[in-house]
Order: sequence, then C-alpha cells, then structure tokens
Amino acid sequence: MGLGKADCELLAAEGATVIVTDREADLAHEVARAIGGEAHALDVTDEAGWQAVLKAVQDRHGGLDILVNNAGNVIFESVEECSTANFRLHLDIHVMGSFFGCKHALPLMKHRPGAGASIINMASTAALLGYGNIVAYTAAKGAIRAMTRSIAIHCQDKGYGIRVNALAPGGIETPMVRAVAGRAGEPLQEIPEGPLPADALGAPKDVAAAVLFLASDESRFVTGLTIPVDNGLTARPHH
Repeated sequence: MGLGKADCELLAAEGATVIVTDREADLAHEVARAIGGEAHALDVTDEAGWQAVLKAVQDRHGGLDILVNNAGNVIFESVEECSTANFRLHLDIHVMGSFFGCKHALPLMKHRPGAGASIINMASTAALLGYGNIVAYTAAKGAIRAMTRSIAIHCQDKGYGIRVNALAPGGIETPMVRAVAGRAGEPLQEIPEGPLPADALGAPKDVAAAVLFLASDESRFVTGLTIPVDNGLTARPHH
C-alpha cells in the first residue's frame, strides 16, 4: 500500500524485475500489473510461505539481487496496556518476518555479479527514540536494527557480497499512518515538493528513494547501518 508500493514502483522504474508480495494477494497483483512485475501471496509470519515464494524466484530467475523487508503493523499501547498476544504479533510480523526473509533469501543472493546484492530492512525512528505508547512496535523495530547489524557482519565475514542495511522512517503519509492518526477513510494528504518544515509528514517516495540508493551499486561501501529518513527528527534536540 504505502511504503511497499512506492518501493516497487521506483525499483521497477529503474529497471528491476520486481516480485511483489502481500498477505492480500489482490493488492500484490494490482501493484504488479501496474509496474509489469510478478506477484505472490505471502504472510511474512509463515516460514513455509517464504520458502515457497523464494523457490519460485529461484526457479524462474536463478537468484535474487534485492530484498526489501517492509511488512509491518502498529498498535498504540503502553507497557501497562499491551497484551501478550499483541506484543507477540508485532514480533511475529516485524522480527520473525524479516528473519525468515533474510535467512531464506541468502542462498539466492550469495555471490551476485557487480557490486553484489542488497537487503533492506524497514526499521523506524521508534528504534532510535523513546515512544511510551507503542511498546511492542518499538521493541520490534529495535530488534530489526540489531538483527540488521548481525546479518551484515555475517555476510561480510563469509564473503557473500551481500550488503544489509535498515531504514528508519519518521512520519510518512501512508494508509497505516493515516489510520492510526484517526483519519481512516480520508484521502491521503498531498505532500508538497521541495524542503519540508520540521513537523511535516514525508511522502512514501522519500523512503523509496533511500531504498533505491541502498539497492544500487552506488551503496557498495554501506552496510550494517540503520539510516534515518526522518527530516531531522532524530537529530533535533527535544526538551
């Protein structure tokens, strides 16, 4: 929908063959048709589903150059409010989903030509700042940040030629953000071009541009990082 759709559109525009996945197959196929890509239904919490999709990619394309782990959810609850089930749900979607993707994609990504392959995990500024009302989300995004570093060093030590980085978006105008802001059903806001004020929401294409850089050969010297895409949010002093 939001970030994932923008990533697919920009990567396809730059010449990538994009395999779109979503737990809602209709959404995946809609995006794939628009960009000339392929689509598979995938619940990222299902390890067997990951294995089936990646086998299909291997059989058809012989390998994989770019993996973007983007699936996510957020429920606004503090540590006192959060149920065990909701905490585990965040870990399953964000952490286990990214873990399965990385683990089972590595065999398809080892020793790719050129500047190698790239994994991009979606963290959040919630992994870098303290937000008291989203305890499960912050825990999950913090785990992605740490896991990204570990996988990056593993790949480097093994000589796989796979760079692994994470992005930490700030507030981006997506359907998920619209819903949690109490604007469900309203049209998405138009984000103007050019520099934005400190309290502005970003556009999905702002994150997609960072995904494109990390996916490209130009980022060959960048691995193991979590890069904020947040209009200075994490750099700004707060009182």
